Amino acid sequence: MQYRTLGRTGVRVSTLALGAMNFGAIGRTSQAEATAIVDAALEAGINVIDTADMYGRGESERMVGKAIEGRRDDVVVATKASLPMSDERNHQGSSRRWLVTALESSMRRLGVDHIDLYQIHRWDPDTSDEETLSALTDLRRAGKIRYFGSSSFPAYRIVQAQWAAREHNLGRYISEQPSYSILQRGIEAHVLPATQEYGLGVLAWSPLASGWLSGAIRRNSDINTNRSRLMPERFDTSVPHNRARLDAVERLAKVAEQANLTVVQLALGFVTAHPAVTSAIIGPRTIDHLQAQLAAADTVLAGDVLDAIDEIVAPGLDLAPHEKFDTPPALLDSSLRRR
Repeated sequence: MQYRTLGRTGVRVSTLALGAMNFGAIGRTSQAEATAIVDAALEAGINVIDTADMYGRGESERMVGKAIEGRRDDVVVATKASLPMSDERNHQGSSRRWLVTALESSMRRLGVDHIDLYQIHRWDPDTSDEETLSALTDLRRAGKIRYFGSSSFPAYRIVQAQWAAREHNLGRYISEQPSYSILQRGIEAHVLPATQEYGLGVLAWSPLASGWLSGAIRRNSDINTNRSRLMPERFDTSVPHNRARLDAVERLAKVAEQANLTVVQLALGFVTAHPAVTSAIIGPRTIDHLQAQLAAADTVLAGDVLDAIDEIVAPGLDLAPHEKFDTPPALLDSSLRRR
């Protein structure tokens, strides 16, 4: 396992991080299976576990808490808040009122007295940066969180938050968690340069592109994965952008074979090859999935392999741009365009 420093914090983290979104109902992973996955991941040298309050409405956090019981100090625990936790209108967002409540609930579910990395799951356009950063700074001073970061923020919001922290003398985000894979490279244009400019750590989620790069999806084979069950529209090959993804996967499989790698190793090696990336977050549902992904722990792609990938999916290109989570709200909500 390789290790890198998380931004400028001095905290050394593994280049593969364990994502826990699949623990529980989402991935149909039991507590016993989740604990076995955590055991194997820690044994292999992974020292970061990433979850969120909204994964199974707290179920993932509870399962992670049970899995790390008795060895909490060996794990960098990261969780997230801001997405809806109920139908109550104020049980979401990044206001001080909600973040204080959400953090206490996350710590209780995880069975810990502090969170190492507390992340704002999505940018909240209804809440000012000053409000959010002030609350997070106070929570850090109270010892309830060690660091805080953002997730799926557009580049301009990353910059704005850094400016607000400096302007108001508040703590700043030390990391960003964007979606990044060979098939979704849009963040290379603006987000990753911004994180490098401000010295932020980057924890990249969905490096296997929701299973497209797991090796299980190939032409002339039925697509039958857990993610295709949950989101069938993202795997419907009658849709042009999904056909483009399938074509890319076939070409990438040949590149992997020529390099004596699996598609998983190629995909994870690509993500961790970017100098801005600290860790790639893997989200195994089973021990077999984990072992396939751990095989990429020390994968370093040669220059000619990276060049071959660029020929298939150009730098900065998203093959499915509508699936991004960092589209500015003004492009999605007509009221914001016409106010």
